[in-house]
Amino acid sequence: MHSYIYLASKSPRRQELLKQIGVRFELLLPESGEDSESIETPLPQEKARIYVERVTLAKSAAALSRWQKSGLPWAPILCADTTVSLPNSPEGEILGKPIDATDAEHILNLLSGQVHEVLTAVALTVKPNEDPVHLVQISKVQFANLTSEQIKTYITSGEPFGKAGAYGIQGLGGTFIPSIQGSYSGIMGLPIYETQKLLEIAGLTRV
Repeated sequence: MHSYIYLASKSPRRQELLKQIGVRFELLLPESGEDSESIETPLPQEKARIYVERVTLAKSAAALSRWQKSGLPWAPILCADTTVSLPNSPEGEILGKPIDATDAEHILNLLSGQVHEVLTAVALTVKPNEDPVHLVQISKVQFANLTSEQIKTYITSGEPFGKAGAYGIQGLGGTFIPSIQGSYSGIMGLPIYETQKLLEIAGLTRV
């Protein structure tokens, strides 16, 4: 039984969501020498579900290695990754984090008026000598038709950067979304229903 977990993520949204469901956690973040960016680079023609699972399990392995060097007491390690997918897009279905304003504008133009998918993989390493238990939650998101002025104003806000698909549903980006089918928290980056199921497997106790 454990009273807390390690969260291997810098995402403030994931931290907020864990607090929302009363989970105690300590951060187990990448060290300066770790190349986390290369982990997140899609392979040629890689499908979104395979990609998000691969990245999350790679992050889990890196976090476990980090713990092994740390001297910290054991607690389950939670990792997650979120990607945005525009199925059947001629440019490849994975829409990652924009590299600059031009890229953000391009991504938002692709999403405008379309239904896209948000996939979040969650992995929990329950014991250090066992493979993590993991799952993928998929939501469908309807985007409104955006004007070029709306897109430029949104990019100026700075919100698109650092976010897969160049938007955040919990911020100004939520005003572009008339409907979703799936998990709001999953779109934010951590589906709390599914995460709770994984935490039950680990026997996590609430304090």
